[in-house]
Amino acid sequence: MTSRSLGHRAPLLWIVLPFIAGLAAGKSGLPGNAGWLLGAAALCALAALVAAAQAPRFWPPSIIAAMLLAGMASYGLNRARLPVWDNLPPREARLSLRVDRMFAAADGRRASGLATILASEDHLRELEGQHVYFSLTLGRSEAPPIRSAVISAVGVLLTLARDPPADTFDGYLAGAGMNFRLTRGRVLAEKKSANAYYRFCARAAAWSNDVLGRGIAAKRPELAGLLRAMMLGTTHELSDEQRTLFMQSGTMHLFAISGLNIGVIAAALQALLMLFRLPRWAQFAVGTALLWLFVDITGASPSAVRAFAMAAFLQAAFVLRRPGNVLAAIVMSAFAVLLLAPLQVFSASFLMSYAIVVALLVLGLPLADAWLGRWIPWRDLPKATWGWWQHAIDYAWRGTASALAIGVATTLVSLLTGVQFFRLLTPGSLVANLVLIPAAVVVTLGGFGALLCALVGFGFGAVLCNHAAALILLGIEWVVRLSVRVPGAHVGASFISPWVGPLALGLLLATLLFGYSTEWKLRRGGWWPPFAIVTLVLLFGVRFG
Repeated sequence: MTSRSLGHRAPLLWIVLPFIAGLAAGKSGLPGNAGWLLGAAALCALAALVAAAQAPRFWPPSIIAAMLLAGMASYGLNRARLPVWDNLPPREARLSLRVDRMFAAADGRRASGLATILASEDHLRELEGQHVYFSLTLGRSEAPPIRSAVISAVGVLLTLARDPPADTFDGYLAGAGMNFRLTRGRVLAEKKSANAYYRFCARAAAWSNDVLGRGIAAKRPELAGLLRAMMLGTTHELSDEQRTLFMQSGTMHLFAISGLNIGVIAAALQALLMLFRLPRWAQFAVGTALLWLFVDITGASPSAVRAFAMAAFLQAAFVLRRPGNVLAAIVMSAFAVLLLAPLQVFSASFLMSYAIVVALLVLGLPLADAWLGRWIPWRDLPKATWGWWQHAIDYAWRGTASALAIGVATTLVSLLTGVQFFRLLTPGSLVANLVLIPAAVVVTLGGFGALLCALVGFGFGAVLCNHAAALILLGIEWVVRLSVRVPGAHVGASFISPWVGPLALGLLLATLLFGYSTEWKLRRGGWWPPFAIVTLVLLFGVRFG
């Protein structure tokens, strides 16, 4: 594999990386009118098309310039922030809101989420079309609003900081395109009911919540909460103690709707559809539609939508008989997500999701192949002559080497992102995840089985699946409690300067892609540069305690 083959395997890198750089440039405050930037981007894109046909060597710089300018324009259009808003004082506002997303709430008397301002008072007309975070107090018999509903609400309107820290809730809101918060609010009236589809999703979410508690919620509510968090993303059901334990052990990702959960459910759906002997394209279409329905029922959180995009594009690669183009499928999913919500690139979960997946693909899998190639048990004996114990040892070696290589690769990323976003260094997460990820896969299959059994009317089967999942969750919790007691398994840490984290992560990803493009050949540095970067950053760029 030459350096050209990286572009061949993931040609969208020429588009995605400059687009992200343009978004970062726009966030940094580089001046530029969005209209002029888009016009210049269109001219550069036209030049790239001409170059592709007549002068191929000029294609890369042309498309890079086009996407860089498009990213700068996209940031301005999506943030849509006026300078005068920076100095606006808190004030009472009466707004008409279309609910776009609801957050799960532990307190049934409160509701919060994201909405679009459809109408406002005369002195706030410039806010119409803006996205806003809202927090409402509900009456005794008042139900939380449902997505797509239009409500009239009154509350205190606050302006978000222009560039809040990425590891704060305000940073998350800014990454979602928010400029305002409506707090201490209350609903005045429902002006338009939610549409039939979102009412169905709300009923399905309540039904799923009930099913995943059958047989265990009354006896072990904390285990039911873990199962619901893993399957539905209702992390508000986790206790403060559980949340702290999973953060310290570096396993909190297991209890959020993310790549692992969505990937397992996607595989389970495909396995079921194979029983109907449908054509491959029909399996893909039906499976993708059902997977999206599940994501939407759970609230369509950004992490779940990203995981869905990854799963859909990966499955599409296999349907199109291009299994060697896995990296391109991942890059395409990232590009699709950024087209719909470009500001997600600044969120912690986006960076962690895609950085970890890239590390898995470009370092973890090749490293596993290298380890397996170094030692092949009974190399000179035909497998047909092996005994059962030889097959067992070979299977155990392959599984252990692959899991360890993938764990090492993803840990490189999580060590940096853990310090950047959670102010925690969790070196013990490698061992914990090697044990717990397979267990989490089984729990997810148990939860999926419970929902499937309840759907076909097999109530006893749902209870049985819940009990099996709860038993494994009990073991997971025990392992987590044990792991955080190991000296040095977790320690408070922060970067000595805010720019160290993004720079270190960027250097790590660049090194990973370079190593992948050169097949990790020793004369180009071999396997060591990514490990050297992380080690140097931890030694000289991190403040502990």
